[in-house]
Amino acid sequence: MNLLEKNLLKLGPLGMHAHYAHGYFSYPKLEGELGNQMFFNGKQKLVWSLNNYLGLANCTEVRRADEEGARQYGLAYPMGARMMTGNTILHELLEEKLSAFVNKEDTFLLNYGYQGMLSIIDSLLDRHDVVVYDSESHACIIDGLRLHIGKRFVYKHNDIEDFEKQLIRAQKLTQVSNGGILVITEGVFGMRGDTGKLKEISAFKQKYDFTFLVDDAHGIGVMGFTGAGTGEAQGAQDDIDLYFATFAKSFAAIGAFVSGKKEIIQYLKYNMRSQIYAKALPMPLVYGLHQRLSLIKNKPELRSKLWEITHLLQKGLKEAGLDIGNTESPVTPVYLEGTLEQATSLVRDLRETHDIFCSLVVYPVVPKGVIMLRLIPTAIHTIQEVERTIEIFKEIKNSLAAGKYDHKYQLS
Repeated sequence: MNLLEKNLLKLGPLGMHAHYAHGYFSYPKLEGELGNQMFFNGKQKLVWSLNNYLGLANCTEVRRADEEGARQYGLAYPMGARMMTGNTILHELLEEKLSAFVNKEDTFLLNYGYQGMLSIIDSLLDRHDVVVYDSESHACIIDGLRLHIGKRFVYKHNDIEDFEKQLIRAQKLTQVSNGGILVITEGVFGMRGDTGKLKEISAFKQKYDFTFLVDDAHGIGVMGFTGAGTGEAQGAQDDIDLYFATFAKSFAAIGAFVSGKKEIIQYLKYNMRSQIYAKALPMPLVYGLHQRLSLIKNKPELRSKLWEITHLLQKGLKEAGLDIGNTESPVTPVYLEGTLEQATSLVRDLRETHDIFCSLVVYPVVPKGVIMLRLIPTAIHTIQEVERTIEIFKEIKNSLAAGKYDHKYQLS
């Protein structure tokens, strides 16, 4: 069979729903200025779906920095990959500032988070090495592991007993192969909102001699006393060999970085194919990231406001009888029981009747029969918006129980 024809028939677990989901549940268009109030299908909605944790996306200082960076340098500068012609003083200075912020010796800027994590894993491992990773790891980690031709062992999510079992299996193999062990987990898990057990995991380092890589995309700028991430929050930052984070969440930008000891960062600079053979981050982004980092460091009130809104939202939802799991971060999942048909009807009601836009997560991301609505509070949400949302979620919970969503929701 022709390859294209075969894939058109297959579609995939997400694509199979595209005939009704596209443009509404998948690939929706939020329009207007980035923030907690945006337009969807021509109507203003209260938005709980943007990872704009600290509200920097439309912050005046950030917008000015972005404009100034574009005015001074244009999008083309610098031309080429960092190794060849794309290196600048501003790139290196940002790396120095990030190293100081996350308390690591050195840092390497990366073009994209997804691409960066995949390439870190690829550059670190050969066929003699073994990987041990959390079962809830992000897709970028899983795709990086697909490139690994050696063994990999997955442990049950945040299960330290199972984690050690997999470490024992890994150690037996590496004693024969003379390879190393790489352990990977996340700081904050972006769906559940719980945090990786970084302190507990690092306690095994001396016994099993592994390298510890943490993806803290949802933790940087949010977790910890200074916002330096989940490692700081758990007192485990010194035990993390490679600390990875993206700029796509709290920084409200594009790109990523990885930090660690100078020797390992130097190794990555000369072995990460995604950086060696790709154009450097454009200067307007780098220029703007300097301003973003300054605000994260010097305006702790942004983080305080985020946590105030987070605690109010999560406390209110729990008091309303809604299940938000065991989140330990601003990521706020709301778990309900129902079919895919009930889930789509419920979300249409939420968006069209109540003018609330949040993300819907269904099987295969969560088990069959589970409806997950994911809310992302930010520093620019208001107490009034939180109170309104809690009341509406009470209503949809009752409507689901009463059978309102058993039939297809009709758009008015």
